[in-house]
Amino acid sequence: MPRPEDCYFTKQHEWVHVEGEEVRIGVSDFAQKELGDIVYVELKDAGAQLDAGEELGTIESVKAVAEVYAPIDGTIVSANPLLADHPERINEDPHDAGWLVTMTLRDAGVVRELMDHAAYEKFLEEEDH
Repeated sequence: MPRPEDCYFTKQHEWVHVEGEEVRIGVSDFAQKELGDIVYVELKDAGAQLDAGEELGTIESVKAVAEVYAPIDGTIVSANPLLADHPERINEDPHDAGWLVTMTLRDAGVVRELMDHAAYEKFLEEEDH
């Protein structure tokens, strides 16, 4: 289970956890709280090749529909099969059961350009003001 302290984050509130040659991607606890009760998740299929910034799926909550973007360049290896029947897992556990996809890591250097947990926490504080 990736802990937030072991992840990297984007300004769009996605998290990335490096797992060897692959990364696991999800949305931050902040993002799931902002969305509210999640009722539906649609993700690109395994094999989809994405560049950083391209949409990898959408999350629908009782409040809104939010796009989720690939934080890295790579290919989707798998989408979380639990989310089809249990999208609320994102609300319950955004860093474990609520992960979205795993992707191959085309360029490890891209991850280092993302915010570490401390920088993300600071970013959230600055966004609040």
